[in-house]
Amino acid sequence: QVQLVESGGGLAQAGGSLRLSCTASRLTFPDVNMGWFRQAPGKEREGVSCISWRGDSTYYADSVKGRFTISRDNAKNTLYLQMNSLKPEDTAMYYCAAAGSRTCAYSTFPYWGQGTQVTVSS
Repeated sequence: QVQLVESGGGLAQAGGSLRLSCTASRLTFPDVNMGWFRQAPGKEREGVSCISWRGDSTYYADSVKGRFTISRDNAKNTLYLQMNSLKPEDTAMYYCAAAGSRTCAYSTFPYWGQGTQVTVSS
């Protein structure tokens, strides 16, 4: 079955940076939209950023615009999320998802990774 493996999470200080990666297998990666979602304790999962299959259309949640950048390398079947100017409120489990809407509608994504934890200290 489809496998999505996230990496790159960890502990960062406020104002710092992290880069998340998601490697896909058993998926025609170049043909599908991809996305990053996050879920903090006690909160609903939210769409952070999504990218179209060609990489020419992106979506960002208002809370991360100007700080996060999504990108993809279709030759490597890998999705990235560069997170700069991190804030404590970015602390959450971050999930990679595949084959959904480029507008980041959560319910449209059938495939999900296990998640990688991002913790930002103040």
